[in-house]
This record gives sequence, structure tokens and C-alpha cells, in this order.
Amino acid sequence: MPIEAYVIVSANGMLADSSGVMPDSLKFPGDQAFFEGALDEADLIVHGRHSHEDQTRSNERMRVVLSRAVPALAPDPDHPRSTLWNPAGASFEEACAAAGVAPSAKIAVIGGPHVYALFLGQYDVFWLSQAHDVQIENGLGVFPDVPARTPQDILAASGLHAAETRVFDAERRVDLTAWRR
Repeated sequence: MPIEAYVIVSANGMLADSSGVMPDSLKFPGDQAFFEGALDEADLIVHGRHSHEDQTRSNERMRVVLSRAVPALAPDPDHPRSTLWNPAGASFEEACAAAGVAPSAKIAVIGGPHVYALFLGQYDVFWLSQAHDVQIENGLGVFPDVPARTPQDILAASGLHAAETRVFDAERRVDLTAWRR
């Protein structure tokens, strides 16, 4: 099953501030349009308990939410289109089956750091947007090892390579690089 990840980070690899919230300084129209379009094409969204895409169609999307609050798999009582998944108690394939998606489903991983790290060896593409003029001090890195290592170093070490890059906002130095297996 194709697995793709989507994230925007600051120059120092942060996806959120110290309180775990994505700051407005990381929100850019071109990136947000790309992100929402990608999620519209996905069959299943995968994320942690504190991540959510906050888009107009968010509640319409099928999702698997990683959680230690369940032993294996359970319906999410707060979101009828969500399945709670504890990777210690069930495989990802079992989580997908519980969510009702086919083995050929297109998967979109949208964070947080431990969720991105969990799938490092399985990504077909990791879509890394970066705001090169934004610094977030004491923030939450895209991977647990950030900022000790850059997101690019971590992606390369997992077998991905930087392929095409597109510019979302030249003036504010925001771009998107597809890291492919």
C-alpha cells in the first residue's frame, strides 16, 4: 500500500511550537492548498492523538489515530470515521482493516514526530515543505531526533532521496521537496 507523509517545518526542523501547536508562521496558502489536495486523494489519514489537519473536510476523512489508551484497536468514540490504534497491540495492516480500507489504499501520514518516525522505512514519498526564514525555538521537531539531526539527514538515512522541489512562496522562501524511495 502506498504510504506518503506530509509536513511543513521551520528552518530548524520544527513542526510546532513548545506547546505542540502549529504556529501561524508555518501557514502558507500554497502549502496549505497542496496539503488539503493531497488529503482529498488519500484513502486513509494516519496521525497521533495531538495531530489533526484542521481542514474544512477533516471530519469526512477516514483515519487511524495512534493511541496508547487502547490495548490494540478500538473505534474512536469522539470521531465516528476514526479507529484508535496502538502499534504495540496490533499491526498496521490490522488497523487498516479495522478502518475498513483495502490493502491497496493510499495512506497519508500527517504526524506527529513519533508517527512520522514509525513509518520511516515504509514511505514511498515524504513531502517535506520548509519555511527557510522561520525559526521556532524550543519547538517540536518533525522527528524525535530533530534538532540534533536535520530532517533531511534522517530521511536520507532511511533510504529516501531528494527528488523534485517546487517553490510555494519565493519571497518568503517556502518550498516543497519530495523525498522518494
